[in-house]
Amino acid sequence: MADASWMLDPIRQIHAQIRARVVAACESSRPEDMARIAADGEGDTIYSIDRISEEMLVELFERQIAASCPITLIAEGLPGGKLILPRGTAEDQIRWCVIADPIDGTRSLMYQKRSGWILTGVAPNRGAHTCLADIELAVQTELPLVKQHLCDTLWAVQGNGSFGERLNRLNGETMPLAACPSRAMGLAHGFSSVSRFFCGARDVLAAIDDEIQTAALGVGSDGKAWSFEDQYLSSGGQLYELIMGHDRFLADFRPLLGPILKHRGLAAGLCCHPYDLCTELIAREAGVMITDEFGLGLRSRLNTDANVAWIGYANEHIRAVVEPILHEALIRYGLINGSRSEFVSKN
Repeated sequence: MADASWMLDPIRQIHAQIRARVVAACESSRPEDMARIAADGEGDTIYSIDRISEEMLVELFERQIAASCPITLIAEGLPGGKLILPRGTAEDQIRWCVIADPIDGTRSLMYQKRSGWILTGVAPNRGAHTCLADIELAVQTELPLVKQHLCDTLWAVQGNGSFGERLNRLNGETMPLAACPSRAMGLAHGFSSVSRFFCGARDVLAAIDDEIQTAALGVGSDGKAWSFEDQYLSSGGQLYELIMGHDRFLADFRPLLGPILKHRGLAAGLCCHPYDLCTELIAREAGVMITDEFGLGLRSRLNTDANVAWIGYANEHIRAVVEPILHEALIRYGLINGSRSEFVSKN
C-alpha cells in the first residue's frame, strides 16, 4: 500500500455498484421524481437522485476501502464536507485522502438528457494542504442514460498514462478504450467552449468566447460555421470530451465573475469545485493540458467549497494559439489582474 494503485480495482467496483443502482432508479422513476429537491443548504442543491449515490458512497468506501486502510473521505453531503473512515480513527493515522463526486452532471442525468459521471481522486494525506496536484489515482465512470447501452470508465495512476474500458450493458461484455485527445493544430471545424451554464454574466462569457474564436479563426464567410460549441453540464463530462478527442478547448471562468455579478446586484452563482475536477489527472496523463486561469497547474485544496476556474487544451498547439488571446481577454474584461508572467513572478 505504498502507493494508491491498490485502490484502483476496489474503486472501480464501487463505481460499478453505484452505476447499477442509479441506472435502476432512473429506469423505475419519472424524471420529475429524480429531480425533486431533497436538500438546499449552503452548497449545491441536492436532488433525490443524488441521495441514492451519496448513501452508497459512504457505505461502500467504508466496507471496501477503509477496512484495509484508514481514509478521509471528502464529498458533498458529509458533515463538514468530510468523514474519517473507519469512524473513530485518529487523524494522524490517515494515510490517504479520497475526494469523490458520486454524481457529476446531476441536472442532465435526472432529466435523461445526457450522461452523468462518478468521479474519484486519491491523494496522500497532507492534511488541510492536500490539493488537486497531489492526486495519484483517479477514476471516472459514466452514468448512462436509460436508453444507452454503452458506457465508459477511465482511470489513471500518476506517471503511468491513462486507460479506459467500454461496457455493453446488454450483454456485460467489455472492451479496451483508448484515450485520443485531438491532434488538431487549431479550432477550425471542431468543438470548443467557454462554459456559461447558468444565468448572470453570460454576456461576458460569450463575448470572451467570441473574441477567442474570431482571433483564432478570423471573421469567417457568409453561411459558414467554422467552429462549434457544446455546453456539457458536467465538469467530468467536459474532461471526458477532451480526453476522447471530441473537444479541442474548454474553459470555465465562473469563479472569476464575482465582482461583475456583485456590481449587477446578482448573487454569485454555482461554480466548479475540487470534487468536480478530482479526475483531471486522467486528462493530463492522456496528454491534455489543464491549467488555472493564469496558465498554472491546478492546486485547489481538497474540500467541498473552494471555487475552481480551469482551462483545458487538447494539445500544446491549441494552447499556443488560444492562451495568449484568452489571457488578454480575461484582463480586458477584469476577470484577472495582470499578466501570467506577472502572476508567476509573484508566486
